[in-house]
Amino acid sequence: MLLVDRHGGLVQLNRAARALLPQACEGDRLHDIAPAWLSDAHRHVVDGGPGAAPGPLTGAIDERVFEAYPSLSADGDVVWWLIDDTDRRRAEQALHSARERTSVLAEASSRLLSTLNVPRCMEVVAAMAAEHLAEAAVLVAPPHGRRHTLTYAHRGGPVSQLTRKIEPYSVHGLSEALQGFPPVPARWISPDDIPDWLLPDGFTEPTGSVIVAPLPGHGVPAGALFLLRSSTRKSFSDGEETFARLFAARAGAALSAARLYTEQAAITATLMRELLPPTLERAHGVEYAAGYRPAKDHERVGGDFYDFHPGADPAEETLVVLGDVAGKGLDAAVLTGKIRNTLHALLPLATDHQQVLSLLNGALLTSHHARFATLVLASVRRRGGRVQARLTSAGHPPPLIVRNNGEVEQVPTRGTLVGALPVVTAHTVESTLAPGETCLLYTDGITEARGGPLGDEFFGEARLRRALAECAGMPAEAVVERVQMLAAQWLGAGRHDDMAVLAISAPKSGPLSLVGGDTRQSKIRRSR
Repeated sequence: MLLVDRHGGLVQLNRAARALLPQACEGDRLHDIAPAWLSDAHRHVVDGGPGAAPGPLTGAIDERVFEAYPSLSADGDVVWWLIDDTDRRRAEQALHSARERTSVLAEASSRLLSTLNVPRCMEVVAAMAAEHLAEAAVLVAPPHGRRHTLTYAHRGGPVSQLTRKIEPYSVHGLSEALQGFPPVPARWISPDDIPDWLLPDGFTEPTGSVIVAPLPGHGVPAGALFLLRSSTRKSFSDGEETFARLFAARAGAALSAARLYTEQAAITATLMRELLPPTLERAHGVEYAAGYRPAKDHERVGGDFYDFHPGADPAEETLVVLGDVAGKGLDAAVLTGKIRNTLHALLPLATDHQQVLSLLNGALLTSHHARFATLVLASVRRRGGRVQARLTSAGHPPPLIVRNNGEVEQVPTRGTLVGALPVVTAHTVESTLAPGETCLLYTDGITEARGGPLGDEFFGEARLRRALAECAGMPAEAVVERVQMLAAQWLGAGRHDDMAVLAISAPKSGPLSLVGGDTRQSKIRRSR
Protein backbone atom coordinates (compact mmCIF):
# COMPACT_ATOMS: atom_id res chain seq x y z
CA MET A 1 0.00 0.00 0.00
CA LEU A 2 1.22 3.49 -0.89
CA LEU A 3 -0.31 6.73 0.36
CA VAL A 4 0.41 9.57 -2.05
CA ASP A 5 -0.70 13.20 -1.71
CA ARG A 6 -2.33 15.20 -4.48
CA HIS A 7 1.05 16.67 -5.49
CA GLY A 8 2.62 13.24 -6.00
CA GLY A 9 4.54 13.13 -2.78
CA LEU A 10 4.93 9.81 -1.02
CA VAL A 11 3.31 10.07 2.41
CA GLN A 12 3.44 6.51 3.71
CA LEU A 13 4.36 2.92 2.65
CA ASN A 14 3.51 -0.31 4.38
CA ARG A 15 6.02 -3.11 4.82
CA ALA A 16 5.12 -4.91 1.57
CA ALA A 17 5.50 -1.66 -0.40
CA ARG A 18 8.92 -1.02 1.11
CA ALA A 19 9.99 -4.53 0.06
CA LEU A 20 8.72 -3.86 -3.47
CA LEU A 21 10.30 -0.36 -3.68
CA PRO A 22 13.32 -0.58 -1.36
CA GLN A 23 14.68 2.80 -2.53
CA ALA A 24 11.45 4.67 -1.66
CA CYS A 25 11.13 6.91 1.42
CA GLU A 26 8.41 9.21 2.77
CA GLY A 27 8.61 12.56 1.01
CA ASP A 28 9.94 11.13 -2.28
CA ARG A 29 8.19 12.03 -5.49
CA LEU A 30 6.14 9.13 -6.88
CA HIS A 31 7.44 9.59 -10.41
CA ASP A 32 11.01 9.24 -9.09
CA ILE A 33 10.57 5.89 -7.39
CA ALA A 34 7.67 4.25 -9.24
CA PRO A 35 7.20 3.23 -12.90
CA ALA A 36 5.62 5.74 -15.26
CA TRP A 37 2.37 3.85 -15.60
CA LEU A 38 1.69 4.28 -11.85
CA SER A 39 2.69 7.98 -11.61
CA ASP A 40 0.64 8.82 -14.71
CA ALA A 41 -2.36 7.01 -13.25
CA HIS A 42 -1.99 8.96 -9.98
CA ARG A 43 -1.97 12.30 -11.82
CA HIS A 44 -5.08 11.26 -13.78
CA VAL A 45 -6.94 10.29 -10.62
CA VAL A 46 -6.04 13.56 -8.81
CA ASP A 47 -6.89 15.78 -11.76
CA GLY A 48 -10.18 14.03 -12.42
CA GLY A 49 -11.59 14.13 -8.92
CA PRO A 50 -13.60 11.44 -7.15
CA GLY A 51 -15.46 10.40 -10.27
CA ALA A 52 -12.23 9.84 -12.22
CA ALA A 53 -10.99 6.90 -10.19
CA PRO A 54 -10.50 4.21 -12.83
CA GLY A 55 -10.84 0.48 -12.44
CA PRO A 56 -7.79 -1.63 -11.71
CA LEU A 57 -4.69 -0.68 -13.65
CA THR A 58 -2.10 -3.21 -14.74
CA GLY A 59 1.63 -2.71 -14.98
CA ALA A 60 5.00 -4.26 -14.31
CA ILE A 61 7.43 -3.56 -11.50
CA ASP A 62 10.75 -5.43 -11.62
CA GLU A 63 9.43 -8.05 -14.04
CA ARG A 64 6.37 -8.75 -11.92
CA VAL A 65 2.86 -7.76 -12.90
CA PHE A 66 0.61 -5.80 -10.48
CA GLU A 67 -2.94 -4.60 -10.44
CA ALA A 68 -3.28 -1.10 -8.88
CA TYR A 69 -6.52 0.03 -7.20
CA PRO A 70 -6.79 3.77 -6.16
CA SER A 71 -8.85 5.12 -3.24
CA LEU A 72 -9.25 8.93 -3.43
CA SER A 73 -9.84 10.78 -0.13
CA ALA A 74 -11.68 14.10 0.33
CA ASP A 75 -8.45 16.06 0.81
CA GLY A 76 -7.04 14.77 -2.49
CA ASP A 77 -4.68 12.12 -1.13
CA VAL A 78 -4.73 8.74 -2.90
CA VAL A 79 -4.19 5.33 -1.37
CA TRP A 80 -2.80 2.90 -3.97
CA TRP A 81 -3.32 -0.77 -3.33
CA LEU A 82 -0.95 -2.90 -5.39
CA ILE A 83 -1.84 -6.58 -5.82
CA ASP A 84 0.75 -8.95 -7.25
CA ASP A 85 -0.94 -10.63 -10.25
CA THR A 86 2.13 -12.34 -11.71
CA ASP A 87 1.41 -15.91 -10.65
CA ARG A 88 -2.20 -15.75 -11.78
CA ARG A 89 -1.20 -14.40 -15.16
CA ARG A 90 1.52 -17.00 -15.52
CA ALA A 91 -0.97 -19.71 -14.65
CA GLU A 92 -3.43 -18.35 -17.22
CA GLN A 93 -0.69 -18.14 -19.82
CA ALA A 94 0.41 -21.68 -19.01
CA LEU A 95 -3.19 -22.87 -19.25
CA HIS A 96 -3.62 -21.06 -22.56
CA SER A 97 -0.40 -22.59 -23.88
CA ALA A 98 -1.45 -26.03 -22.69
CA ARG A 99 -4.80 -25.65 -24.44
CA GLU A 100 -3.09 -24.51 -27.62
CA ARG A 101 -0.68 -27.43 -27.50
CA THR A 102 -3.50 -29.87 -26.79
CA SER A 103 -5.36 -28.43 -29.76
CA VAL A 104 -2.25 -28.82 -31.93
CA LEU A 105 -1.77 -32.43 -30.82
CA ALA A 106 -5.44 -33.20 -31.46
CA GLU A 107 -5.19 -31.63 -34.92
CA ALA A 108 -1.99 -33.56 -35.56
CA SER A 109 -3.63 -36.86 -34.61
CA SER A 110 -6.64 -36.13 -36.81
CA ARG A 111 -4.64 -35.01 -39.86
CA LEU A 112 -1.93 -37.63 -39.56
CA LEU A 113 -4.25 -40.57 -39.02
CA SER A 114 -6.51 -39.46 -41.88
CA THR A 115 -3.93 -40.65 -44.41
CA LEU A 116 -2.09 -43.93 -44.70
CA ASN A 117 0.07 -42.67 -47.54
CA VAL A 118 3.64 -42.44 -46.22
CA PRO A 119 4.88 -39.50 -48.37
CA ARG A 120 1.72 -37.52 -47.63
CA CYS A 121 2.02 -38.28 -43.91
CA MET A 122 5.62 -37.02 -43.90
CA GLU A 123 4.52 -33.81 -45.63
CA VAL A 124 1.82 -33.20 -43.01
CA VAL A 125 4.29 -33.77 -40.16
CA ALA A 126 6.83 -31.29 -41.57
CA ALA A 127 4.17 -28.67 -42.42
CA MET A 128 2.54 -28.80 -38.98
CA ALA A 129 5.90 -28.69 -37.22
CA ALA A 130 6.92 -25.57 -39.19
CA GLU A 131 3.56 -23.95 -38.49
CA HIS A 132 3.20 -24.62 -34.78
CA LEU A 133 6.64 -25.47 -33.36
CA ALA A 134 9.32 -23.63 -35.31
CA GLU A 135 10.02 -21.54 -38.38
CA ALA A 136 11.25 -24.49 -40.42
CA ALA A 137 11.19 -28.27 -40.12
CA VAL A 138 12.98 -31.14 -41.81
CA LEU A 139 11.88 -34.77 -41.51
CA VAL A 140 14.59 -37.35 -42.14
CA ALA A 141 13.14 -40.77 -42.94
CA PRO A 142 14.92 -44.05 -42.10
CA PRO A 143 17.46 -45.02 -44.76
CA HIS A 144 16.76 -47.12 -47.83
CA GLY A 145 20.21 -48.47 -48.45
CA ARG A 146 22.38 -45.40 -47.98
CA ARG A 147 19.80 -42.84 -49.07
CA HIS A 148 17.24 -40.97 -46.98
CA THR A 149 13.98 -39.28 -47.94
CA LEU A 150 14.05 -35.67 -46.70
CA THR A 151 10.87 -33.62 -46.28
CA TYR A 152 11.34 -29.83 -45.99
CA ALA A 153 8.83 -27.29 -44.72
CA HIS A 154 9.27 -23.54 -44.19
CA ARG A 155 6.54 -21.49 -42.57
CA GLY A 156 4.62 -19.76 -45.32
CA GLY A 157 6.35 -21.77 -48.03
CA PRO A 158 5.67 -25.02 -49.89
CA VAL A 159 6.55 -28.50 -48.64
CA SER A 160 9.10 -30.40 -50.72
CA GLN A 161 10.57 -33.88 -50.71
CA LEU A 162 13.73 -35.38 -52.14
CA THR A 163 15.88 -38.45 -51.68
CA ARG A 164 19.62 -38.09 -51.28
CA LYS A 165 22.63 -39.68 -49.74
CA ILE A 166 23.55 -38.08 -46.43
CA GLU A 167 25.91 -38.84 -43.59
CA PRO A 168 23.89 -39.01 -40.33
CA TYR A 169 27.03 -38.67 -38.20
CA SER A 170 27.65 -35.23 -39.72
CA VAL A 171 24.81 -33.75 -37.61
CA HIS A 172 25.00 -34.02 -33.85
CA GLY A 173 22.10 -36.15 -32.59
CA LEU A 174 20.81 -37.33 -35.99
CA SER A 175 22.27 -40.84 -35.96
CA GLU A 176 21.01 -41.32 -32.39
CA ALA A 177 17.54 -40.07 -33.31
CA LEU A 178 17.34 -42.41 -36.31
CA GLN A 179 18.09 -45.29 -33.96
CA GLY A 180 15.38 -44.20 -31.52
CA PHE A 181 17.62 -42.95 -28.71
CA PRO A 182 16.39 -40.13 -26.41
CA PRO A 183 16.59 -36.64 -27.93
CA VAL A 184 19.67 -34.46 -27.63
CA PRO A 185 18.87 -31.20 -25.76
CA ALA A 186 18.74 -28.12 -28.00
CA ARG A 187 21.50 -26.43 -26.00
CA TRP A 188 23.90 -29.20 -27.05
CA ILE A 189 23.40 -28.60 -30.77
CA SER A 190 25.40 -25.78 -32.31
CA PRO A 191 23.54 -24.02 -35.15
CA ASP A 192 26.91 -23.35 -36.76
CA ASP A 193 27.34 -27.08 -37.37
CA ILE A 194 24.10 -27.46 -39.37
CA PRO A 195 24.95 -28.51 -42.97
CA ASP A 196 23.37 -26.77 -45.94
CA TRP A 197 21.32 -29.82 -46.93
CA LEU A 198 19.40 -29.50 -43.65
CA LEU A 199 18.10 -25.97 -44.46
CA PRO A 200 14.83 -25.67 -46.41
CA ASP A 201 14.61 -23.35 -49.39
CA GLY A 202 13.59 -19.90 -48.19
CA PHE A 203 15.12 -20.29 -44.76
CA THR A 204 17.86 -17.73 -45.34
CA GLU A 205 18.28 -16.20 -41.89
CA PRO A 206 21.07 -17.45 -39.62
CA THR A 207 19.98 -20.43 -37.58
CA GLY A 208 19.53 -19.53 -33.93
CA SER A 209 18.25 -22.70 -32.26
CA VAL A 210 17.83 -26.32 -33.34
CA ILE A 211 15.95 -29.32 -31.96
CA VAL A 212 16.30 -32.88 -33.23
CA ALA A 213 13.64 -35.29 -31.99
CA PRO A 214 13.34 -39.00 -32.75
CA LEU A 215 10.07 -40.22 -34.25
CA PRO A 216 9.29 -43.38 -32.28
CA GLY A 217 7.42 -46.02 -34.25
CA HIS A 218 5.93 -49.39 -33.33
CA GLY A 219 9.16 -51.05 -32.24
CA VAL A 220 11.14 -49.51 -35.11
CA PRO A 221 12.13 -45.79 -35.30
CA ALA A 222 10.12 -43.89 -37.91
CA GLY A 223 12.75 -41.21 -38.55
CA ALA A 224 13.95 -37.93 -37.05
CA LEU A 225 12.44 -34.44 -36.99
CA PHE A 226 14.55 -31.25 -37.05
CA LEU A 227 13.00 -27.98 -35.82
CA LEU A 228 14.84 -24.77 -36.68
CA ARG A 229 14.42 -21.18 -35.49
CA SER A 230 16.27 -18.17 -36.77
CA SER A 231 18.48 -15.99 -34.59
CA THR A 232 15.72 -13.36 -34.47
CA ARG A 233 13.46 -15.74 -32.59
CA LYS A 234 13.91 -16.86 -29.03
CA SER A 235 15.50 -20.22 -28.43
CA PHE A 236 13.48 -23.28 -27.51
CA SER A 237 12.45 -23.43 -23.86
CA ASP A 238 12.33 -26.62 -21.84
CA GLY A 239 8.55 -26.65 -22.18
CA GLU A 240 8.78 -26.27 -25.94
CA GLU A 241 11.27 -29.11 -26.15
CA THR A 242 8.90 -31.30 -24.18
CA PHE A 243 6.03 -30.34 -26.46
CA ALA A 244 8.20 -31.10 -29.51
CA ARG A 245 8.81 -34.59 -28.16
CA LEU A 246 5.06 -35.13 -27.64
CA PHE A 247 4.39 -34.00 -31.19
CA ALA A 248 7.17 -36.25 -32.48
CA ALA A 249 5.70 -39.22 -30.63
CA ARG A 250 2.33 -38.79 -32.36
CA ALA A 251 3.99 -38.19 -35.71
CA GLY A 252 6.12 -41.32 -35.29
CA ALA A 253 3.09 -43.43 -34.44
CA ALA A 254 1.21 -42.16 -37.50
CA LEU A 255 4.19 -42.71 -39.81
CA SER A 256 4.71 -46.18 -38.40
CA ALA A 257 1.04 -47.03 -38.98
CA ALA A 258 1.23 -45.70 -42.54
CA ARG A 259 4.37 -47.73 -43.29
CA LEU A 260 2.84 -50.86 -41.75
CA TYR A 261 -0.30 -50.39 -43.86
CA THR A 262 1.79 -49.87 -47.01
CA GLU A 263 3.79 -53.03 -46.34
CA GLN A 264 0.67 -55.06 -45.62
CA ALA A 265 -1.09 -53.65 -48.68
CA ALA A 266 1.87 -54.67 -50.84
CA ILE A 267 1.86 -58.17 -49.34
CA THR A 268 -1.89 -58.43 -49.79
CA ALA A 269 -1.64 -57.30 -53.41
CA THR A 270 1.05 -59.90 -54.08
CA LEU A 271 -0.99 -62.68 -52.50
CA MET A 272 -4.18 -61.44 -54.15
CA ARG A 273 -2.63 -61.80 -57.58
CA GLU A 274 -2.25 -65.50 -56.84
CA LEU A 275 -5.77 -65.87 -55.47
CA LEU A 276 -7.68 -63.94 -58.13
CA PRO A 277 -9.20 -66.08 -60.88
CA PRO A 278 -7.39 -66.02 -64.23
CA THR A 279 -8.55 -64.23 -67.35
CA LEU A 280 -10.18 -66.69 -69.74
CA GLU A 281 -9.71 -66.42 -73.46
CA ARG A 282 -10.13 -68.30 -76.70
CA ALA A 283 -7.70 -71.22 -76.88
CA HIS A 284 -7.17 -73.73 -79.70
CA GLY A 285 -10.41 -72.72 -81.40
CA VAL A 286 -12.59 -72.99 -78.26
CA GLU A 287 -14.25 -70.02 -76.54
CA TYR A 288 -14.04 -69.70 -72.76
CA ALA A 289 -15.65 -67.07 -70.53
CA ALA A 290 -16.29 -66.83 -66.80
CA GLY A 291 -17.70 -64.51 -64.18
CA TYR A 292 -17.35 -64.35 -60.42
CA ARG A 293 -19.16 -62.37 -57.72
CA PRO A 294 -18.04 -62.80 -54.09
CA ALA A 295 -20.52 -63.00 -51.25
CA LYS A 296 -19.44 -59.55 -50.04
CA ASP A 297 -19.15 -57.00 -52.80
CA HIS A 298 -16.19 -55.22 -51.13
CA GLU A 299 -14.14 -58.44 -51.27
CA ARG A 300 -12.37 -59.69 -54.37
CA VAL A 301 -11.92 -63.35 -53.48
CA GLY A 302 -13.95 -65.98 -51.72
CA GLY A 303 -14.89 -69.65 -51.78
CA ASP A 304 -15.92 -70.03 -55.43
CA PHE A 305 -13.15 -70.32 -57.99
CA TYR A 306 -12.29 -71.35 -61.51
CA ASP A 307 -9.05 -72.07 -63.30
CA PHE A 308 -7.88 -72.50 -66.87
CA HIS A 309 -4.88 -74.48 -68.16
CA PRO A 310 -4.62 -74.47 -71.99
CA GLY A 311 -2.79 -77.34 -73.63
CA ALA A 312 0.63 -76.67 -75.13
CA ASP A 313 -0.70 -77.40 -78.63
CA PRO A 314 -4.15 -77.94 -80.21
CA ALA A 315 -3.81 -81.71 -79.92
CA GLU A 316 -3.60 -81.50 -76.13
CA GLU A 317 -6.59 -81.03 -73.87
CA THR A 318 -7.28 -77.79 -72.02
CA LEU A 319 -8.13 -78.38 -68.37
CA VAL A 320 -10.89 -76.19 -66.97
CA VAL A 321 -11.84 -76.31 -63.28
CA LEU A 322 -14.74 -74.69 -61.43
CA GLY A 323 -15.23 -75.29 -57.72
CA ASP A 324 -16.81 -74.22 -54.46
CA VAL A 325 -14.99 -74.31 -51.13
CA ALA A 326 -17.03 -74.52 -47.93
CA GLY A 327 -17.15 -71.11 -46.28
CA LYS A 328 -16.68 -67.54 -47.45
CA GLY A 329 -14.13 -64.77 -47.37
CA LEU A 330 -10.38 -64.92 -46.97
CA ASP A 331 -10.24 -68.27 -45.13
CA ALA A 332 -12.06 -69.95 -47.99
CA ALA A 333 -9.88 -68.09 -50.51
CA VAL A 334 -6.71 -69.46 -48.89
CA LEU A 335 -7.95 -73.03 -49.34
CA THR A 336 -9.01 -72.11 -52.87
CA GLY A 337 -5.42 -71.08 -53.57
CA LYS A 338 -4.14 -74.39 -52.22
CA ILE A 339 -6.55 -76.36 -54.41
CA ARG A 340 -5.56 -74.39 -57.49
CA ASN A 341 -1.85 -74.87 -56.79
CA THR A 342 -2.34 -78.59 -56.19
CA LEU A 343 -4.29 -79.01 -59.41
CA HIS A 344 -1.60 -77.10 -61.27
CA ALA A 345 0.99 -79.55 -59.96
CA LEU A 346 -1.24 -82.45 -61.07
CA LEU A 347 -1.60 -81.21 -64.66
CA PRO A 348 0.60 -84.03 -66.07
CA LEU A 349 -2.05 -86.46 -64.76
CA ALA A 350 -5.03 -84.44 -66.04
CA THR A 351 -6.03 -87.13 -68.56
CA ASP A 352 -7.26 -89.23 -65.60
CA HIS A 353 -9.81 -87.19 -63.64
CA GLN A 354 -10.28 -89.91 -61.03
CA GLN A 355 -6.59 -89.96 -60.19
CA VAL A 356 -6.42 -86.17 -60.02
CA LEU A 357 -9.39 -86.02 -57.62
CA SER A 358 -7.96 -88.83 -55.45
CA LEU A 359 -4.60 -87.08 -55.11
CA LEU A 360 -6.28 -83.74 -54.41
CA ASN A 361 -8.50 -85.41 -51.80
CA GLY A 362 -5.44 -86.83 -50.05
CA ALA A 363 -3.77 -83.42 -50.02
CA LEU A 364 -6.82 -81.78 -48.44
CA LEU A 365 -7.24 -84.50 -45.81
CA THR A 366 -3.68 -83.90 -44.59
CA SER A 367 -4.21 -80.11 -44.53
CA HIS A 368 -4.87 -78.19 -41.33
CA HIS A 369 -7.92 -76.65 -43.04
CA ALA A 370 -11.06 -78.37 -41.74
CA ARG A 371 -12.92 -77.62 -44.96
CA PHE A 372 -14.07 -79.49 -48.04
CA ALA A 373 -14.80 -78.52 -51.61
CA THR A 374 -16.92 -79.48 -54.60
CA LEU A 375 -15.68 -79.04 -58.12
CA VAL A 376 -16.08 -79.90 -61.80
CA LEU A 377 -13.20 -80.88 -64.07
CA ALA A 378 -13.52 -80.37 -67.82
CA SER A 379 -10.89 -81.57 -70.28
CA VAL A 380 -11.59 -79.82 -73.58
CA ARG A 381 -10.17 -80.02 -77.10
CA ARG A 382 -11.27 -79.49 -80.66
CA ARG A 383 -11.68 -82.35 -83.05
CA GLY A 384 -12.73 -81.55 -86.57
CA GLY A 385 -15.49 -78.98 -86.44
CA ARG A 386 -16.64 -79.89 -82.96
CA VAL A 387 -15.50 -79.48 -79.36
CA GLN A 388 -15.12 -82.57 -77.20
CA ALA A 389 -15.27 -82.28 -73.41
CA ARG A 390 -14.71 -84.85 -70.69
CA LEU A 391 -16.66 -83.68 -67.63
CA THR A 392 -16.33 -84.94 -64.05
CA SER A 393 -18.29 -83.68 -61.06
CA ALA A 394 -17.05 -84.17 -57.51
CA GLY A 395 -20.08 -83.33 -55.37
CA HIS A 396 -20.82 -80.36 -57.61
CA PRO A 397 -23.98 -79.40 -59.56
CA PRO A 398 -23.69 -81.10 -62.95
CA PRO A 399 -22.94 -78.91 -65.99
CA LEU A 400 -25.67 -77.82 -68.40
CA ILE A 401 -25.36 -77.88 -72.20
CA VAL A 402 -27.29 -75.44 -74.40
CA ARG A 403 -27.98 -76.91 -77.82
CA ASN A 404 -28.58 -74.89 -80.97
CA ASN A 405 -32.34 -75.60 -80.89
CA GLY A 406 -32.65 -74.13 -77.37
CA GLU A 407 -32.74 -77.49 -75.62
CA VAL A 408 -30.87 -77.56 -72.29
CA GLU A 409 -29.34 -80.88 -71.24
CA GLN A 410 -27.89 -81.84 -67.89
CA VAL A 411 -24.60 -83.75 -68.06
CA PRO A 412 -25.16 -86.86 -65.90
CA THR A 413 -21.81 -86.78 -64.11
CA ARG A 414 -21.70 -87.24 -60.38
CA GLY A 415 -19.25 -87.89 -57.58
CA THR A 416 -18.35 -87.28 -53.95
CA LEU A 417 -16.90 -84.05 -52.67
CA VAL A 418 -13.18 -83.77 -51.94
CA GLY A 419 -11.52 -83.17 -48.60
CA ALA A 420 -14.14 -84.92 -46.47
CA LEU A 421 -13.92 -88.71 -47.00
CA PRO A 422 -10.92 -91.03 -47.28
CA VAL A 423 -11.97 -92.11 -50.76
CA VAL A 424 -13.45 -89.94 -53.48
CA THR A 425 -15.51 -91.47 -56.27
CA ALA A 426 -16.52 -89.81 -59.51
CA HIS A 427 -17.91 -90.66 -62.95
CA THR A 428 -16.61 -88.94 -66.06
CA VAL A 429 -18.96 -88.15 -68.93
CA GLU A 430 -17.94 -87.23 -72.46
CA SER A 431 -19.91 -84.71 -74.47
CA THR A 432 -19.55 -83.08 -77.87
CA LEU A 433 -20.49 -79.50 -78.69
CA ALA A 434 -21.48 -78.54 -82.20
CA PRO A 435 -20.70 -75.02 -83.46
CA GLY A 436 -22.82 -72.51 -81.51
CA GLU A 437 -23.40 -74.83 -78.53
CA THR A 438 -22.26 -74.05 -74.99
CA CYS A 439 -21.49 -76.04 -71.85
CA LEU A 440 -22.11 -74.06 -68.63
CA LEU A 441 -20.41 -74.83 -65.31
CA TYR A 442 -21.82 -73.00 -62.29
CA THR A 443 -21.78 -73.00 -58.49
CA ASP A 444 -24.81 -73.34 -56.25
CA GLY A 445 -24.55 -69.63 -55.46
CA ILE A 446 -26.46 -69.13 -58.73
CA THR A 447 -29.31 -71.58 -58.16
CA GLU A 448 -29.54 -70.78 -54.43
CA ALA A 449 -29.62 -67.02 -54.95
CA ARG A 450 -32.55 -66.00 -52.73
CA GLY A 451 -34.74 -63.19 -54.03
CA GLY A 452 -37.78 -62.66 -56.19
CA PRO A 453 -40.91 -60.63 -55.35
CA LEU A 454 -40.84 -61.56 -51.65
CA GLY A 455 -37.09 -61.98 -51.36
CA ASP A 456 -37.29 -65.56 -50.06
CA GLU A 457 -37.38 -67.73 -53.20
CA PHE A 458 -34.41 -69.53 -54.77
CA PHE A 459 -33.44 -68.69 -58.34
CA GLY A 460 -33.44 -72.44 -58.90
CA GLU A 461 -32.27 -74.76 -61.66
CA ALA A 462 -35.53 -74.52 -63.61
CA ARG A 463 -35.21 -70.75 -63.90
CA LEU A 464 -31.55 -71.18 -64.89
CA ARG A 465 -32.53 -73.64 -67.62
CA ARG A 466 -35.11 -71.21 -69.04
CA ALA A 467 -32.50 -68.46 -69.07
CA LEU A 468 -30.03 -70.71 -70.87
CA ALA A 469 -32.62 -71.74 -73.46
CA GLU A 470 -32.77 -68.08 -74.48
CA CYS A 471 -28.99 -68.09 -74.94
CA ALA A 472 -28.94 -70.66 -77.77
CA GLY A 473 -26.29 -69.74 -80.30
CA MET A 474 -24.77 -66.98 -78.16
CA PRO A 475 -21.00 -66.80 -77.64
CA ALA A 476 -19.56 -67.85 -74.27
CA GLU A 477 -19.11 -64.31 -72.96
CA ALA A 478 -22.73 -63.38 -73.73
CA VAL A 479 -24.02 -66.50 -71.96
CA VAL A 480 -22.02 -65.67 -68.81
CA GLU A 481 -23.19 -62.05 -68.79
CA ARG A 482 -26.82 -63.13 -69.28
CA VAL A 483 -26.75 -65.59 -66.37
CA GLN A 484 -25.01 -63.12 -64.07
CA MET A 485 -27.44 -60.34 -64.95
CA LEU A 486 -30.53 -62.46 -64.30
CA ALA A 487 -29.15 -63.75 -60.98
CA ALA A 488 -28.31 -60.20 -59.87
CA GLN A 489 -31.78 -58.95 -60.81
CA TRP A 490 -33.35 -61.84 -58.88
CA LEU A 491 -31.29 -61.04 -55.80
CA GLY A 492 -31.90 -57.30 -55.79
CA ALA A 493 -30.18 -55.89 -52.72
CA GLY A 494 -30.38 -59.17 -50.78
CA ARG A 495 -27.52 -61.17 -49.34
CA HIS A 496 -26.04 -63.98 -51.38
CA ASP A 497 -23.35 -66.63 -51.48
CA ASP A 498 -20.32 -66.58 -53.76
CA MET A 499 -21.44 -67.02 -57.38
CA ALA A 500 -19.34 -68.29 -60.28
CA VAL A 501 -20.18 -69.34 -63.82
CA LEU A 502 -17.96 -70.60 -66.62
CA ALA A 503 -18.96 -71.19 -70.24
CA ILE A 504 -17.26 -73.39 -72.85
CA SER A 505 -18.49 -72.72 -76.40
CA ALA A 506 -17.84 -74.04 -79.86
CA PRO A 507 -17.74 -70.90 -82.04
CA LYS A 508 -20.14 -70.64 -84.94
CA SER A 509 -17.72 -68.99 -87.34
CA GLY A 510 -14.28 -70.11 -88.39
CA PRO A 511 -12.93 -73.61 -88.88
CA LEU A 512 -15.29 -75.11 -86.34
CA SER A 513 -18.38 -74.39 -88.44
CA LEU A 514 -16.82 -75.40 -91.76
CA VAL A 515 -14.97 -78.61 -91.11
CA GLY A 516 -17.28 -81.55 -91.64
CA GLY A 517 -20.31 -79.32 -92.13
CA ASP A 518 -22.37 -81.36 -89.63
CA THR A 519 -24.15 -79.29 -86.97
CA ARG A 520 -26.45 -81.99 -85.66
CA GLN A 521 -26.69 -82.48 -81.92
CA SER A 522 -24.23 -84.88 -80.39
CA LYS A 523 -25.36 -87.36 -77.81
CA ILE A 524 -23.80 -87.57 -74.36
CA ARG A 525 -22.13 -90.84 -73.57
CA ARG A 526 -20.66 -92.07 -70.31
CA SER A 527 -17.00 -93.05 -70.38
CA ARG A 528 -15.90 -96.35 -69.06
